[in-house]
Amino acid sequence: MNVALPEPIEESLGQIGGIEGLKQYLPPGDELNRKSKVFTALADSTRLKILYLLNTQPLCVCVIKEVIDIADSKLSYHLKALTTAGLIDKEQNGPFLIYSITHTGKRCIQIWV
Repeated sequence: MNVALPEPIEESLGQIGGIEGLKQYLPPGDELNRKSKVFTALADSTRLKILYLLNTQPLCVCVIKEVIDIADSKLSYHLKALTTAGLIDKEQNGPFLIYSITHTGKRCIQIWV
């Protein structure tokens, strides 16, 4: 680096191999993308409500809709975001779609409880 650094920063960077050594602490790009999707999904209060509900038990769409009082199109949007992030799963049970929380979703909830 061609920039003057504070002495403690320069020393600690030197101990880990400089800038190249520091880069080694970054996760691979695919892992960062996956985690980014999770954080994006968690950055909405409606999706957090859904996740908390599903942490209690698997639920059909009609129950989730009733509890959080949301329009069908908005609920569908939020469920898709949570599913895409790997926080919830869905399973067809006759005419019903049953949503449940995944292991990753449970871990996210446990962080805040």
